[in-house]
Amino acid sequence: MAKSILLLMMTSFLFTGCYSVKKSIVTALPYSSKINWPDDYLPTDADFYVHNKIQINAKPEVVWNLLIQAEQWPDWYSGMKNVELLSSESESLENSINFKFSTMGQNFQGVIREFIPHQRLAWETKNKKLGAYHAWLIIQSANGCLLITDEVQKGKLAKLQKVFLPNKLRKLHDVWLKEFKRLSESE
Repeated sequence: MAKSILLLMMTSFLFTGCYSVKKSIVTALPYSSKINWPDDYLPTDADFYVHNKIQINAKPEVVWNLLIQAEQWPDWYSGMKNVELLSSESESLENSINFKFSTMGQNFQGVIREFIPHQRLAWETKNKKLGAYHAWLIIQSANGCLLITDEVQKGKLAKLQKVFLPNKLRKLHDVWLKEFKRLSESE
């Protein structure tokens, strides 16, 4: 049994790849320096890290308005469920707001740590098994904008994900970005 598990883990590494990050990779990402990573969530110290981006032919304001409407994400993105803002006054994400959500079969509570309209949004979430920092950048371009999302994870759950599901989060983020593109460009 132990040999079978070891063989399965080795096969997983060979065929799916492990999305860990080295300092040279992070510095090679052209916009990584624009993310204000907290000291606890530097990509070079991560247990797990993903980077995704997509070009969108829409104004940054259009993309931003979709991004901050968190409670509507589950309507068009299957990777996010049960999003609820934990403020009775707010209808969209804003600076320092707490919100809860479910993704990849886990429940989380996050707090907005960076909020610069039409440019940057980031949240932090922590529980006993995982700490994560999820950042979004909207970079204006000639034909609209580049939407980037990076996520750093630390903890037991991040280490397990790195071994057993190394590409799942990256693929989910790709789907999320494609939906942002589809909805933004249809505005």
